[in-house]
Amino acid sequence: MATPTAATPTARTVKDVNPHDFVKAYSAHLKRSGKMELPEWVDIVKTARFKELPPYDPDWYYTRAASMARKIYLRQGIGVGGFQKIYGGRQRNGARPPHFCKSSGAVSRNILQQLKKMGIIDVDPKGGRLITSQGRRDLDQVAGTVALSD
Repeated sequence: MATPTAATPTARTVKDVNPHDFVKAYSAHLKRSGKMELPEWVDIVKTARFKELPPYDPDWYYTRAASMARKIYLRQGIGVGGFQKIYGGRQRNGARPPHFCKSSGAVSRNILQQLKKMGIIDVDPKGGRLITSQGRRDLDQVAGTVALSD
């Protein structure tokens, strides 16, 4: 078995670090930057039709924005409908069988608009969103700090 040498590359990109740690670090970065403005409905909105209550975490908006930026980094071309499917879940129908239900489109749309205003993502001419070079640099920088803290 080979031993690691000094030439072994260290984790530098979003793909190389733990997703949970990256989303926590990037959401803290978004909150610290102050560039993202929260909508006035952020504390009362449900994130999906099948939810009964709004999220308990007061910083859920930053966490969702960080998660969405990571998803766009990994797979370009995702739009609002794709995020509705990603963040959707099981709707319980009482005595009837449960079925899949999409999440809120307004929340996803608003976060995508905020990320575009910050210059992290841009609209893809073929549909959906893509990450900008500045956004890629920003996300990789946070991923580098996450890799160093591990």
